[in-house]
Amino acid sequence: MSQSTNIRVLIVDDHSIVRQGLTTIINRDPEMTVIAQAEDGQKAIALFRQYQPDVTLMDLRMPQMAGVEAITAICAEFKAARIVVLTTYDGDEDIYRGLHAGAKGYLLKDAKPNELLSAIRTIHRGQQYIPPEVGAKLVQRMSNPELSERELDVLRLMAQGMSNLEISSTLSIGESTVKSHVNRILSKLGVSDRTQAVIIAVKRGIVNL
Repeated sequence: MSQSTNIRVLIVDDHSIVRQGLTTIINRDPEMTVIAQAEDGQKAIALFRQYQPDVTLMDLRMPQMAGVEAITAICAEFKAARIVVLTTYDGDEDIYRGLHAGAKGYLLKDAKPNELLSAIRTIHRGQQYIPPEVGAKLVQRMSNPELSERELDVLRLMAQGMSNLEISSTLSIGESTVKSHVNRILSKLGVSDRTQAVIIAVKRGIVNL
């Protein structure tokens, strides 16, 4: 390594054009080098072990293994891992899950190149990087009542258009139990019907269609 200031970056994204674009922007900066690229979470873990980069840019939604699972695995093994979530998704659930898994920053893909480079430097210094609009959504998420695992299961099946009867047979629970789960979901999401519940859940990143 020619310079002590060189920040070694791992890029994880399932779109090669995104990886190429990020690599071009980062390698233009004399203080940064992209040392490896991965197209899914499993490869990200393997490459992280191999290179132990200074900063990792991690997409959230990828095949094989998604970003949150990869972040969780890397942070469990490498406590000092510095990971920035870089995604097109700004639903409060996505933000919460990424940071909760251990990411130190959150950046949207429509960020300007200078903001990207600034985020990498900030994370490298050991600080968090959370833009104000992301922080606002995170605060909103923290104030929302948490859905239980079972309620999340029911909500995902609702999003697939299943009736209470179909949900009860899929989850092997009584139809009356499904009804009470649905009522609690509506109440926690602050909506009055199933359609609104699904729209809100998709918008916030709780379920993916």
